[in-house]
Amino acid sequence: MITMYGIKNCDTIKKARRFLEDHQVEFKFVDFRQQPIELTLLQSFVDQIGWDKLINKRSTTYRSLSDAQKANITLELTLKNPTLIKRPVLVTDGSIRVGFSEKSYSDLV
Repeated sequence: MITMYGIKNCDTIKKARRFLEDHQVEFKFVDFRQQPIELTLLQSFVDQIGWDKLINKRSTTYRSLSDAQKANITLELTLKNPTLIKRPVLVTDGSIRVGFSEKSYSDLV
């Protein structure tokens, strides 16, 4: 089962969802704002792909952080500010992808 994590009004999420739906790929969507992710799930994301790939450094939320916070992103900070997470996070059979491009999703169809 494929699970997509993100925020439903995010433009990148909309593109990724449309791509999967257009190609009849079944997936479950989890909105961070309606169903906050759990600490253990976030930790598994960090363990598999690292903070550099997971954090959206172009986001308004990230830019509003202090330099000290930017230098020390924590699980707690990210759970309080889920918009720090680059979207979408796509989980497929234990592997994790962050962001969307048709090329990166082509193996799913």
